[in-house]
Amino acid sequence: MLSLKEIKSAYKNKTHTVREVVEMTLENIKTKDVEIGAMLGIYSSTSIDKCIEKAEAILLRGDATMLTGVPIVIKDNILVSGERVTAASKVLENYISTYDATVIKKLKNAGAILIGRTNMDEFAMGSATKNSAYQITKNPLDMSRVPGGSSGGSAAAVAAGYVSVALGSDTGGSVRQPAAFTGLVGLKPTYGAVSRYGLIAMGSSLDQIGPITKSVEDNQAVFEIIKGKDSFDATSHDNHSESDRATKKRVAVPRSFIDRDG
Repeated sequence: MLSLKEIKSAYKNKTHTVREVVEMTLENIKTKDVEIGAMLGIYSSTSIDKCIEKAEAILLRGDATMLTGVPIVIKDNILVSGERVTAASKVLENYISTYDATVIKKLKNAGAILIGRTNMDEFAMGSATKNSAYQITKNPLDMSRVPGGSSGGSAAAVAAGYVSVALGSDTGGSVRQPAAFTGLVGLKPTYGAVSRYGLIAMGSSLDQIGPITKSVEDNQAVFEIIKGKDSFDATSHDNHSESDRATKKRVAVPRSFIDRDG
């Protein structure tokens, strides 16, 4: 899958249309995911078509974001209006969301194409994506290994090349660990930097939604769109710009934990 810059360039130069990129993504998932098991479901054609139309309108106006026309997959504990959201549990097998999570609203407004929901450890309790009530996800880099968890489906989808961006959630490592297992970049934003509204909680005082991408540059581009204060999440806050931060930084290294065998 192309990087965000490459996708934006393809649209600017008219070498690909949004629908062509989406169709390639869906075909890629159909071909590969039988073996990998990263996806729990594809969103309705009506929902995907609305995203395509929105992206095309933004491109026509000439005010595209880095995510306009970019296919994205979503961890199955983040609510998307009108779509099934199960947190990989049979308890929520027939639950259809009645509203969009704040991060989903922001992605849609940016012109992103929401493709489908990814497998996870049930209710985000696990670190291997083997505890889903539906299927086990394999690591695309080595099918005999796990992709980590609980956002293993999101990481596997990016590592397999279905998409350039996936959203996960991180409570105690559930974005960062699967990103590491699959050779990707995973970000757990500072608590409150991204709204939790519309995220099925694992631990509310620790949960954060974060992106999984192939590069730091792409990760930052996603974060810039999903971050910010939200009236629906009292713990959210405005993010300071780089100019507000100290230029000199100090990093603490816990030597007693590092300089030892094992």
